[in-house]
Amino acid sequence: MAAGGVWVFKNGVMELEPEVTSRKALVYVPANETMKSLQALERRLGSLGWERYYEDRAIVQLHKRDGGVDLISVPRDFSRLRSTHMYDVVVKNRDHFKVVDL
Repeated sequence: MAAGGVWVFKNGVMELEPEVTSRKALVYVPANETMKSLQALERRLGSLGWERYYEDRAIVQLHKRDGGVDLISVPRDFSRLRSTHMYDVVVKNRDHFKVVDL
């Protein structure tokens, strides 16, 4: 398996520099609270009208109580939460969440 990164020239020699990965966090804006667990995220989403719709061993899906068609899917294991999950929450709750670099 090839390592990720960027090829650069240094002193006439091509070298692979490792990719710098930035860590991101999901923040509940009104309280400036970083979401650190699925329970904390569900509590905040619940106050905005979201409730559990479906769950299995790997994921939890939430939908709006008012019957909207939007779904939010997040991994049950919060350590597997990725930026795509975070931005999904942000897009569906624009004034309440944001993604920040750590």
